[in-house]
Amino acid sequence: MPNSLNPLEQIARRWQPSARTVQRAALAAVVMAVVIVVTGGAVRLTQSGLGCPTWPSCTEESLTPTHEMGVNGIIEFGNRMLTYVLCAVVGFAIIAARSRRPRRRDLTRLGWAQFWLIMINGVIGGVTVLTGLNPYIVAAHFLAATALLTVAVVMWNRSGESEAPTRPLVNLPVRRLAWLTVAVTGALIVAGTVVTGAGPHAGDAKKVHRIPADWERVTQIHVDLVFLVLGLTVALLFTLRAVDAPAAVRRRARDLLVVLLAQGLIGFVQYLTHLPEVIVGAHMLGSCLVWIAVLRVPLAMRERPEPETAAGAELPSPAQEGSAAPAAV
Repeated sequence: MPNSLNPLEQIARRWQPSARTVQRAALAAVVMAVVIVVTGGAVRLTQSGLGCPTWPSCTEESLTPTHEMGVNGIIEFGNRMLTYVLCAVVGFAIIAARSRRPRRRDLTRLGWAQFWLIMINGVIGGVTVLTGLNPYIVAAHFLAATALLTVAVVMWNRSGESEAPTRPLVNLPVRRLAWLTVAVTGALIVAGTVVTGAGPHAGDAKKVHRIPADWERVTQIHVDLVFLVLGLTVALLFTLRAVDAPAAVRRRARDLLVVLLAQGLIGFVQYLTHLPEVIVGAHMLGSCLVWIAVLRVPLAMRERPEPETAAGAELPSPAQEGSAAPAAV
């Protein structure tokens, strides 16, 4: 039979993970998506972007870094190897989603979407090296990683829900305000990549091409967008209170405000201290946490019937009180 040749089907016949296991596997994919962004930032900040000067091998003669390449080669190659860890984590999430009973095709599709985004971003990373850290390709590399994080967060959220139709918990204007906040935050992240591409951290000790833009001006645009996102978040908080939104929705919005304030503080510190590497790295981590937090707000504004475990007890979803907060990712 055709199914006998499908290894995923064979695993699904022998292993039926609990809903909680699938949810934890999806959360692990979120964590690894954040790790890959932060370690990629470490490569740039340690001037290791061309530690391995070619791709897919480290040098034309060697797959791995040589002794002469020093610590920069090790850092760059180590980041490449983390991609395999990310693939393994996402692969486990796909297997867990595929093996769950009843079968959840929506979760499987989200898992495979993550896999193909990893493949695409791996190629973009290779082009980044082959083009000598072209700042536009570097920006695309980061944005592709953000797209991966987006799908991972959606899968994590969906893993705590059923496939039943959604029911909105707040009215349409409030949901539109939440999605507007997401859109402006996305613009903020894009502007951040321009600031990075025009800034002093080129990713390698050699002279590397930078985006030909006034760094002070693009930084000011970035700061203006920060204040706009803050204003939208505060407006959203007051609106949710005025319409007596569910506590879980208001809690997500408060989480977003806290993460935004922390990220804004880090941003001002790095600007005033002339971009020290450690602070810039913390800012990259904060960027991931802000994106997770802002996505979780509109995702909490609708509900589906909760799945049940084999024992009949309800499994808490990420929207409920006991779920992990973005800052813990």
